[in-house]
Amino acid sequence: MNLNNIHNIYFIGVGGIGMSALARYFHANNKRVVGYDKTQTEITDSLVALGIEVHFEDAVDNIPVSFLDIEKTLVVYTPAIPKNHLELSYFSARKYRVLKRSQVLGLITENTFCLAVAGTHGKTTTTSILGHLMNECDVPITAFLGGISENYNSNLILNGTEVSVVEADEFDRSFLTLSPDFACITSMDADHLDIYGDPSELKKSFEDFSKRLKPNGKLFIRNSLPLQGITYGIEDNSDYSIQNIKIENGSYVFEVKTPKTILENVQFDLPGRHNLLNALIALAMALEYGCSAVLLVKALASYKGVKRRFTYHIKTDDLVFIDDYAHHPKEINAVHQAVREMYPNKKVLAVFQPHLYSRTRDFIDDFAVSLSQFDELILLDIYPARELPIEGVTSTWLLNKINNKNKQLVSKQELLSAIHDSDAQIILTIGAGDIGEQVKRIKKEFSIAG
Repeated sequence: MNLNNIHNIYFIGVGGIGMSALARYFHANNKRVVGYDKTQTEITDSLVALGIEVHFEDAVDNIPVSFLDIEKTLVVYTPAIPKNHLELSYFSARKYRVLKRSQVLGLITENTFCLAVAGTHGKTTTTSILGHLMNECDVPITAFLGGISENYNSNLILNGTEVSVVEADEFDRSFLTLSPDFACITSMDADHLDIYGDPSELKKSFEDFSKRLKPNGKLFIRNSLPLQGITYGIEDNSDYSIQNIKIENGSYVFEVKTPKTILENVQFDLPGRHNLLNALIALAMALEYGCSAVLLVKALASYKGVKRRFTYHIKTDDLVFIDDYAHHPKEINAVHQAVREMYPNKKVLAVFQPHLYSRTRDFIDDFAVSLSQFDELILLDIYPARELPIEGVTSTWLLNKINNKNKQLVSKQELLSAIHDSDAQIILTIGAGDIGEQVKRIKKEFSIAG
């Protein structure tokens, strides 16, 4: 398909983080963009502010007359949309070109120099860092991010079309639509078993992704992963390695050993060893592309992060409130490590909302161990997302497995009261569901209280 011949782009699920980045991209390229989503959010409001038409009722009558021209219209949907969706059914029955988000991303990037970031954890932050680094080095990039960058207040960085930076999502095997020049794999931990069924199938999909590289492409892998490529790690013998880590004024300062040299006095502000690894692989990919080491070190120090990735909302001597997207036991462990490193002598209250019944079931014991580490724990009900309930899989089941005397299950209505009852100096909200919508309430309540 030649996207130059397409004038109308219709998004079903336009409020999704990946979908909205595509909507911004096509709008910036003078296409007419219209979208549906079931819920009005900050993201949909931001799209409307750009001039993109968004509606929230699934009705064929909402399709503009100009979109009835099948030859000039492309329909993009997310796998989260149910098959009985009226608008999607309308377009499919009339033989419109209907593509998944990942397929469209593949079309956009196939004629660019593409740098793709894959892995069960760290994709969004790494992609955001890489996009920022290359943009600061004035590389003509388009970067599609899986989160809202604090530096750009957007999930799209648009500075040209010759180079693309993309998040390569393993969900639904979406990343197999890409053919990158450079690719990295940050992790291959079991996840999305509702799709893959077995961890070995997930591993195979990452192996298949590694084979999608263009001729003479480069694969970057976290040291210890069972693949061949340029390695990276912390305090080890990787091709790219972080050495001599110090914490100064709440920031990491360290050296980076590359295959050719050592970069000194590198500064990075995001807490957690997992974020150091994200910064390192982004730095390595940009160096291998040909960016200036001096500019990259300067750019890394100016990186501010991604919303809902260890995002500070209150930071005073008496109270710290941090929000994070962590929704897998390994990610919760990483957040716990970061909090303990930054605030070693303070009491931590974690508020966690499990995401998906299947993920809760598949990792129930690992969740119990990771959540037991906090001083106090408040658990919310499971956020179902695209799933129907699974018998016996509840937050009560998870709560009973957690080894923590200071634990409780509360409703969203009871949440503020439950937090007030705690004397913890650190409040931490974690999860990938709609817990993010509670952040404003908590921030407002405790900013006033403070």
